[in-house]
Order: sequence, then structure tokens, then C-alpha cells
Amino acid sequence: ALEEADGDESKAIEVLRKKGEAKSAERAERSTNFGVVAVHEENGKAAIVVLGCETDFVAKNDDFVNVAKSFAKEVFENGESLDLSSKMNDLNIKMGEKIELKTVKIVEGTNLGVYIHGNRIGTLVALSGGEKDTARDIAMHVAAMNPRVTSPSEVSEELLTKEKEIWTEQLKNEGKPEEIIGKIMMGKEKKFREENALLTQAFVENPDQTVEAVLNGVKIEGFWRFEA
Repeated sequence: ALEEADGDESKAIEVLRKKGEAKSAERAERSTNFGVVAVHEENGKAAIVVLGCETDFVAKNDDFVNVAKSFAKEVFENGESLDLSSKMNDLNIKMGEKIELKTVKIVEGTNLGVYIHGNRIGTLVALSGGEKDTARDIAMHVAAMNPRVTSPSEVSEELLTKEKEIWTEQLKNEGKPEEIIGKIMMGKEKKFREENALLTQAFVENPDQTVEAVLNGVKIEGFWRFEA
């Protein structure tokens, strides 16, 4: 690069950047099936960033993880609309593979629980009150059990329709009489709703209790789960 720039260091840096950006463009169609989830949280507010990469090797790279954390802090301080494109270009060049900014989000809540599992899964839970430890425990539960909705009534009809088609076919193949299929379907729907709703799931740390029982009257303002 120095030879190409006739010994001018600043021009040599430009040459390297252009070559790096050209390689980044070549990698544009590649998949980013690995990555990192980073969260920065203070005083009931959290910013979460999901950075995708091509390999597990980069996902576990300390520099890459630290960049994700720094991005989360910058988003926390400047908002979701923060332009990180220049820094993303530099990161693509430095890491030598496609890097993708998959998620940028800010969440606020009365009592915010944060849980990160292996830098690959990040969850946030906002409660209307209660203890900080409880919020974190529920966030850990969300990471493990991946609920779709807060309460059973929120499970979408679209999702249920797909499941009912499968159940109906299964019951017919099992030779169940038509007159009892309706009752079986009602039971399956109830179970499906409860298994996919946060409040009615068995609490991961104590399966004898539901999450709703653990909360003991504290309301869930919202929950979010992100995976790299």
C-alpha cells in the first residue's frame, strides 16, 4: 500500500481501506449464522445490540465481543437511530468476514431484568414492581423457555390454525372417533396456549410453580428475547 501511495502514509491507509471495503462488498451475500448479543443497562433503561458474523471463531473473539458491548453503550447514550455504518465498515475489514448489525433496540421499564447466556442469547423483562432479582430470574426463564406471548389469550389464531391442522391429521391417523376429536382438540389447544405463554409456563428454576405464581401479583410490562 505504501508503494502504491509513493510512501504517503495517509494515502496508504486510504488504499487499504478501499481494498478492505471491496472485500466486504464481495462478502455481502454470505450468511451470518453466528454472533453476539450485548446489553448496556442503567436505571431502568437498556440498549441491546445483536451483531452477526460468519464463524464461531469471530463470535468468540474478545475484540468482537467488546465492540458489540461498546455499540450497546453508544446506542444507550444516543438512541436507536445512531448511525454505526462507518464503524461497521471498519469492523468488517478488521474481522475479515461479513459482519451484520441485526438488531438495535432500547427498552425501558419500572423494574428491568437482564440476562445474557453465552453471548448468544439476550433477554429483557420489564416488571411493574417487585425485586430486581425476580426480574432477572424471569429474564433467565425467558432465555431458557422462549415463550411467544405473555398470557394464553394472546396466542395468535394464525399460529393455532396451523397447529390444529397438524393435530387433526394426527388424531385421524390414530383412528380416534369423530365424536371425541373435538374434546381432544380443546385440550390440546389449552395446553398449547399455556406452554407458549410466559405466565402459565412452569418456572425453569422451580417447575412446581408457574411464572405467574413466582411473580405473586407483580405484572409483566413486557419481555424481549434476542438470539445471535
